[in-house]
Amino acid sequence: MMIIMQTKLTQSVARTRKEISHDRILEVASRAIRRSGYDGTGVADIMKEAGLTHGGFYAHFASRDALLAEAGSRACAESAALASRVVASAPPGQALQAIMQAYLSPEHIAAIETGCPVSALGSEMPRQSPEVRHAATSHIKEMIDLIARQLPGWGQPQAHEQAMALLCALIGTTMMARAVDDPALSAALRAATMKQFSPAAE
Repeated sequence: MMIIMQTKLTQSVARTRKEISHDRILEVASRAIRRSGYDGTGVADIMKEAGLTHGGFYAHFASRDALLAEAGSRACAESAALASRVVASAPPGQALQAIMQAYLSPEHIAAIETGCPVSALGSEMPRQSPEVRHAATSHIKEMIDLIARQLPGWGQPQAHEQAMALLCALIGTTMMARAVDDPALSAALRAATMKQFSPAAE
């Protein structure tokens, strides 16, 4: 009986250690893909940064694409959670404006490795595996829905279309604001989008 209990305890500890390692790999990978892109993210580098051996990778993931998909899902979940917190803390009737301000803030522009994965990786996504693209697609749908729920006409086709247009503007503006090497132009791009879409928040 004691042997069985010890075996179960050992297995439980082993599973816990594996889960901790798995979570650590995903934490590192979710930042790495946003920082360096899908193609610039190597398994060996991720495992090294996670403090694990390269050989242990396949105990956690069936393939590199499986890692990228799961890391993408984690990055998307972090981004969605942040957006939800922004909405929850906004004054009544100001949630949409708060989303725009947070997304186009200098802090989000600078924090590429912890920010929205779609604006960080959007140009690379069409060339990724179906499982990687599916993770991004799910997040985009979630963000469209979050924005649409803040609009007066929520539930109507017009609100859904408006939410899609605004999300495209936020993502595109962020990508361009990060791309240019002129801080004044980066700020002007963000200000222009805020000006064009602010009436939607009324």
